[in-house]
Amino acid sequence: MTTIATAPRTLADLGPIAQLRAGRLGRRLPQLYAGLVAYGVSLGMMMRGDLGLAPWDVLHSGLTEHFPITIGQAVVIMSFVVLLLWIPLREKPGLGTISNALIVGFSADATLALLDRPDNIAARVALMVGGIVLCGLATAMYIGAQLGRGPRDGLMTGLARRTGLSLRLVRTGLEITVVIIGLLLGGTLGLGTVLYALAIGPLTQMMLPAWIVPLEK
Repeated sequence: MTTIATAPRTLADLGPIAQLRAGRLGRRLPQLYAGLVAYGVSLGMMMRGDLGLAPWDVLHSGLTEHFPITIGQAVVIMSFVVLLLWIPLREKPGLGTISNALIVGFSADATLALLDRPDNIAARVALMVGGIVLCGLATAMYIGAQLGRGPRDGLMTGLARRTGLSLRLVRTGLEITVVIIGLLLGGTLGLGTVLYALAIGPLTQMMLPAWIVPLEK
């Protein structure tokens, strides 16, 4: 009987090739893509709840007011714009980074095509809350797969490393900035935006340990 030694359930800081060579791809790849699809579904749920969006999605919804694109297409376009900002920060994309840039937007549009906005306020609140909880789970899943940060997460960590500021301060600054730009463009802000900002960190932190896939040594 062969025993495979695995690392503790902590996140590793690996380059894109090392991420793929770290083994357990039969578990990590399905988890990555399930998490990214769920992330897009959560965005669609919050859109249909129509009680406010996550900070970056305020910006995405604002873009749809000025360009003939869907919310999902706005997510994809902004993902690649953000990836351009990785270049001076010397962040290294992984499979999960590129997959994130594409799949979340497509999944969001598919969800919106299948899900209508309910008239009942209780149903809208349920969509908003369910979307936030699902987003926390989806984030834990795709990060725990250890196949690369998403474009916006990489921007946050890259800026924190370059400036010496804390991740919390950089994230807050980025989210305030994109909300302001989104509002100026006509994006959707509401109770869901505030609830998301307060809940997503604790939810992800609570769920992440269960979804970190230990890598082979």
